[in-house]
Amino acid sequence: MKNEYINLCYIKIRIAYVITVATTIFLGLASRRYSHELPPFIAENAGDVIWAMMVYYGLRFLLVRKRLVLAIWISFLFCYSIEFSQLYQGEWIKQIRATSLGALIFGKGFLTVDLFRYAVGILLAAFFDKVILLSIQRIHNNPRR
Repeated sequence: MKNEYINLCYIKIRIAYVITVATTIFLGLASRRYSHELPPFIAENAGDVIWAMMVYYGLRFLLVRKRLVLAIWISFLFCYSIEFSQLYQGEWIKQIRATSLGALIFGKGFLTVDLFRYAVGILLAAFFDKVILLSIQRIHNNPRR
C-alpha cells in the first residue's frame, strides 16, 4: 500500500514537471516573440535563461527519484555541451541550425555569455524546484491547515 502511494506521488510530480516544461517553453517562445516589448536586459537574456530552466525541469521529469544536485550537474553538462558544440561549424550542422527548431535547440554560434545565462537559469530552476518541493513536503507532513 505504501509503495502504491509513493508511486502515485511520483506520477503527480512527473505531471507537474511536464506542465512546468510546457510553461517554460511557452515563456521562452513568448520572450523571443515579444522581445521588443521587454526591457533590453530581459530581452537579451531571458531566452537562454528560460531554455536552461526547461532543460533542468525536463531532467527532473526523467530523474524524479534522484537528488536535485544530479539534475543540476547534468543540466550544466547538457547546456554547456550544446554551447561548446556551436564551435563546430560543419555544413550538415549549419543546415540543421538554419531551421527554427534547430536554432532553438542547438543555437547558432558560441557565446561565452550564454554559459552565464545557462548557469542562472539552472540555478533559478533548482531554487524554485527546492522551494516547491519543501512546501509540498510540509503539506504532506502537516495535513492540518
